[in-house]
Formats: sequence, structure tokens, C-alpha cells
Amino acid sequence: MTPSTDPIDKFWRIGLITVLAVYLLIFVGGVVRASGSGMGCPDWPTCFGRLIPPTQESQLPPDYHEKYIGYGDTTFNPVKTWTEYVNRLLGVTIGLLILTTFLRAWPFRRTDPPVFHQALGAFLLVGFQGWLGSRVVASELKPVLITVHMVVAFIIVSLLIHTLCRARRDWLTGLDTRGLPPRWRTVLGVALGLTLLQVAMGTQIREAVDGITNAQVIAERNIWREHFPIIFYVHRSFSSVILFTNLWLAWKLWQALAPGHLLRRVGLLLAGLVVVAILTGVTLDRLGFPAYVQPFHLLLANLIFGCQFFLFNATGYARSAPPAALTIPGSATRL
Repeated sequence: MTPSTDPIDKFWRIGLITVLAVYLLIFVGGVVRASGSGMGCPDWPTCFGRLIPPTQESQLPPDYHEKYIGYGDTTFNPVKTWTEYVNRLLGVTIGLLILTTFLRAWPFRRTDPPVFHQALGAFLLVGFQGWLGSRVVASELKPVLITVHMVVAFIIVSLLIHTLCRARRDWLTGLDTRGLPPRWRTVLGVALGLTLLQVAMGTQIREAVDGITNAQVIAERNIWREHFPIIFYVHRSFSSVILFTNLWLAWKLWQALAPGHLLRRVGLLLAGLVVVAILTGVTLDRLGFPAYVQPFHLLLANLIFGCQFFLFNATGYARSAPPAALTIPGSATRL
């Protein structure tokens, strides 16, 4: 079977791979932060002045404690160094994928300029993200810069999802969503805002954790919660609103759409992600913030928003189609 030469197919495939890679980078970034590996490479773009980082302390200069920021009273840890190095390698890979996505968007500059412009915007944002990463290292992991770094990743993946939906809008208009209640998309818009609010509260909690650990006030993770600001308890309680809102959205998709419908499957995925995200939050709360759970909690929050954002874009195109384009065999009728 020969690969498709359709520019839309080629753009869509590389764009989807890029979105998945960005999510992987978000997860690895969470691992770096949770494991305290952010200063594993104290300089940028090299690591201890090398293209390939060292694996043992004997490979470092004798004065590395004085030479590198953050290592005045810290012993070299090869695991943390290579964790951060893998994060950087993945970041370079994302840059190459974004570049390829932009090049694949080149044919759209005349046929569909918004696709081209959005792909260009994502490419420029990745360049900004690389520069921001260097500032994070130079600031010795200033919490505010780390949060901004995460927000930019959020914007990049959202822009890519929007661009992919735009490129495939002719296909999306063929999706039958007439069975959904008129207020469904309004509730979805509210759910998007609630997710962003929940993520914002989560970043404030993460900055509170950074304040505790950077000041070396409390080393024991299991008592961190006792020193969290009130926003932690708001964030925890707010998860019930997130849960019921998204379950309602998924249930309406299940009721209204035919078995095998793309959006019905995405709705089930959304519901599953929300449930698992809440379970990881409960684990963090009850088991003393285990480091291995934190990256999954972060990734799940980003995936939830990604699913919601895709549904918002997809249903927008589907609802804008004329009735004839929406009729497909086996579609469900309005309940």
C-alpha cells in the first residue's frame, strides 16, 4: 500500500505525531520536576560544558562545585543529569517535528492560509520555548518561570490541535452531531474554562511545593500538605465539579451518537482521563505526594484539556455543516 501524497494527509500525520510527542515531553518534564532533576545539567545548551553529559563525578573538572550554578553544596548525580539530558533531547526532537509540520503546511499558504499561519505560530512558539528553557536553568529553577514554561507547552499543543482540526474540517463536517442537545457545546465551553482554572490552581500548589523544598523547610513529603495554602483545598474540592461536568458531556455523547462514532469514543476517553486524574490526585493527597505520581497527574490534566479542545473544534465544524452533509448511515437521532 503506497503512502498518500495528499498534502492534507501528510500534514495531518506529522501534526498528530507532533502533538503526541509534545504530550510525551510534558510527561518527561513532569518527571524532571518531580525528581528534582531540573539542575541536573547546570548550563545550557551543553551539559557540564559537554555535548554528551558525564556519567561519573571523575569526568568533571575538580572545581565544578564553584564553576556551575547550583552545585556549591551539591554532589553530582548522574541519574538526575541524564534525566534532564533526555528531556532536552526530546525537546530538540519536538523542534524538528514542529519544523517538519511547518514545512508540510507550506502548500496551505494559498489554499488555506490559517493552517499555514497557525503552523508557523507553533514553530515560533517552540523557538521561544527553547529560549525560555535556558532562562529556567539560568534562574536556578525559578518557580514562576517553570510555570510559564508549562503554560507555553499548553498553548503549543492547543494550537496544533486547532490547526489539525482546521486542516480536516471537510471531513469533520460529515460527522453527525444532531442528536446532541443545543446546550451541549455551551457546557463544553464551560468545562474548558473549569479545566484551565483547575490547572491554574494546580500550578500554584506546585509553586508552593517548590517554595517548601527550595527553602529546605520540610524534607518529608508526607507532611507537605500541612503547609499548603488554602488553594490546595479549593483545588481538591473543585475536582468534583470537573468530574460531574465531564461525565455529563461524555454521557450525552454516548446517548446521542451512533456506536463507533469518533466523538463518542473521544467522550469515553475524556471520562476515563478525568476519573484517573482524580485518582492520582487522591493518591498524591493521601500517600504524601509520591514523586512517581506527579508526572502522571500533570499529563492527565493536559490530556483532559486536549480532548475537550478537540471536541470543541470538531463539534463546531460539524454543527456548521448543512443537514445533508451531516447525514451518515447508522447515525443516531435526537432523543
